Amino acid sequence: MRPLLRVTRAVPVVFAAVSDPVGAGYVASLARPGGNATGFALYEFGLAGKWLELLKEVVPRATRVAVIRDASVSSGIGQFAAIQSVAPSLGVELTPVDVNESAEIERAVAEFARIPNGSLVVTGSAQALTHRNLIIATAARHRLPAVYFRRIMVTSGGLVSYGPDLFEHFRLAAGYVDRILKGEKPAELPVQAPTKFELVINLKTAKALGLEIPPTVLARADEVIE
Repeated sequence: MRPLLRVTRAVPVVFAAVSDPVGAGYVASLARPGGNATGFALYEFGLAGKWLELLKEVVPRATRVAVIRDASVSSGIGQFAAIQSVAPSLGVELTPVDVNESAEIERAVAEFARIPNGSLVVTGSAQALTHRNLIIATAARHRLPAVYFRRIMVTSGGLVSYGPDLFEHFRLAAGYVDRILKGEKPAELPVQAPTKFELVINLKTAKALGLEIPPTVLARADEVIE
């Protein structure tokens, strides 16, 4: 997105999966983008609190949670703040882990895993996707249950994910493109938050961790990997 907006502030740009378009400076506000860009945001920060709630459903014994996040971007700060807001009511102590360096991820998670009753929440960021195989392997090595933000991380071996349906985002983005081509201005088309989410569970990973997924969680799953 940023390179496109450096090149032009006149040609319309429709994005389908941006974490924090306001914080990144792509639009003036969600309701009134005000420039040549509009589209669909990946998250409302409150979703991050639901990741911690889901983790406690799956692993009730978890009292310590390492939150893997990118503190160098506004979305990373916002997601961590949302998790912090619900942690006290769930009886959870949080440990932030920087996602930008692979060596730091391995070191911090290994240190965190030395004390029992720990689990992970992996918040949404480009860096988390870049390091996803390392994060998944490190969680498995230290037998740490983890909740992820994207389906691909569970199909790659992670335990459970809850996040927006990206296929729906791109379908809706195509609708915005059509409306702009018919004469509407991106400055006047509000940035929309996701409305359709998917819960994905990997039972093979659960078995390897010695976990039994509660029936109430399984009943809500959109996809179960066996």
